[in-house]
Amino acid sequence: MTLLDAADAAPLMLSTRLALALLPAYLLGAALLAWLLVFRLRRSAWLDALVTVPVVFPPVVIGFVLLWACGRETALGRALRLVNADPVFHASGLWLAALIAGLPLAVKPLQSALQTQPRALHETALTLGCRPWAAYWLVHLPLAMPALLGGLLLALARGMGEVGISLMLGGNIIGRTETLSLAVFNAVTTGDTAQAARGSIALGVFSLLLFVLIRHFQQRQLRRNHDAFQPG
Repeated sequence: MTLLDAADAAPLMLSTRLALALLPAYLLGAALLAWLLVFRLRRSAWLDALVTVPVVFPPVVIGFVLLWACGRETALGRALRLVNADPVFHASGLWLAALIAGLPLAVKPLQSALQTQPRALHETALTLGCRPWAAYWLVHLPLAMPALLGGLLLALARGMGEVGISLMLGGNIIGRTETLSLAVFNAVTTGDTAQAARGSIALGVFSLLLFVLIRHFQQRQLRRNHDAFQPG
């Protein structure tokens, strides 16, 4: 059994393109949402709950809601088709599914890191003439960068392993919207254990590499936080 063959090429390429498109979306989405949650909104409970929903709701339920919301009979669905941005049974639906599934894992570590930073950092930056937005980007975010990078890796791992939302919204069309995770699912349902094993190995190697990187950034964050609060 070879590691990968022609049947794995299309899902692998699609998953790779998806990962490259997700990274900047996770980065910007996490930075913006964490800023709103920690510094901008006085009553952020509703946004915090909205960000957390994909973690606690079954993915198939979220996928069904998105499929219905973007359907042909809804105003949103008609508007999306007018601008040629219909995500239903399209690769953009896979991107949206992975974004929704993974974004909470990028936001939450960054939010926690920002909340544990001393309030004096923010007040000092404002005293020196920084606007709140500039203080966030120039002071708080660089200090929380290990948490942000670790969250990005967690989000990417979750997004690449997404099945439930992708199955509903992307349609699982072989050759068009079949990611590597969906290819494993399809191979199991058809009894092709060899292809399922190859896809599982590829996803396993990817997840293992992410785990090693996550541990590296976690240890780096702990060392940075320890050094920052040492006297002298």
